[in-house]
Amino acid sequence: MLRRKLASLVLAVSAIAVIGITGTADAAAGDADLAYRWAPIHYQDSASSKYTADYLAPVDYDGDWNTRNNWENLDANVSRLVGTVYYSVVETDTHWFITYAFFHPRDWKTLGPHENDMEGLLLTVRKDGSPYGVLQAMVTLSHDNFYSYTPPGSPFTNGRENIDGTLIMQNWDGQPHPTGFQEAKGHGYKAWNGGGFPGGDGIVYYPSRGDGQVPSGGNDRSVAYRLVDIFGAGGLWDRRFDPQPYASWGTFAGDNGRANAAHAPWAWDDMDDGSDLQPGVIATDPAYLISKYFANLGTYSLNYTRNTYRP
Repeated sequence: MLRRKLASLVLAVSAIAVIGITGTADAAAGDADLAYRWAPIHYQDSASSKYTADYLAPVDYDGDWNTRNNWENLDANVSRLVGTVYYSVVETDTHWFITYAFFHPRDWKTLGPHENDMEGLLLTVRKDGSPYGVLQAMVTLSHDNFYSYTPPGSPFTNGRENIDGTLIMQNWDGQPHPTGFQEAKGHGYKAWNGGGFPGGDGIVYYPSRGDGQVPSGGNDRSVAYRLVDIFGAGGLWDRRFDPQPYASWGTFAGDNGRANAAHAPWAWDDMDDGSDLQPGVIATDPAYLISKYFANLGTYSLNYTRNTYRP
């Protein structure tokens, strides 16, 4: 209870960053620290008719990696719907690229519902000599389209794609974090516009260095989410050839509604951004995607110093 009250207090006094979205620390950051530093504050809309289907959850929330039973098991034990966000970090000479992915056991929109759902975002962070760098851009996945945003102060301009808006930065744990909004039912993800939730009910998730929490209901404004490394042992990437969670490359197996309709980040795709930007490039070759989506990049390298997605 104290933790939730403190989180609410932080929200109330949070400041909107104007320029210089930078990170500070005393030592070089590892991936977990880097992911926490830039982890988004997550505004999750919820539908009153079935708000538990809008809770964030781990892919194996029901105790197994069989994603063909996730729809059926949603109601079995709400306490397992622990706030969870997956992340990965890849690195070039000049930037870190951090992917964040949000999983729901059901996409339950009226048209085209399906078992499993994973949407999210890519952050581009310039290495500037500080431990956490400078945030320069965010690209989000909303169904079959990517949307582009920049924080205040970013030099990036329109490239092949137009910038869709300016990120709202909100203070959390003493640092400005990007904010995002995920719709109810279909879970398309875009930047938060600073407004309220449609219908008034919604959940606000905050990053945690420890465990995640289960919302108290469909209108909980302070819930912790845990961060889980996509490249962690026994995790999403380790299991990429496992036919239990995946029906094919980067595609979750599901047999309710549209079959096999949800995707891991290495299969996320925008349907009309160019034939050179193949499915999954947002995670597997983010430096190239950003070089096409934006202009005025300054010193910018396509050379990966590490990228687990690429052999």
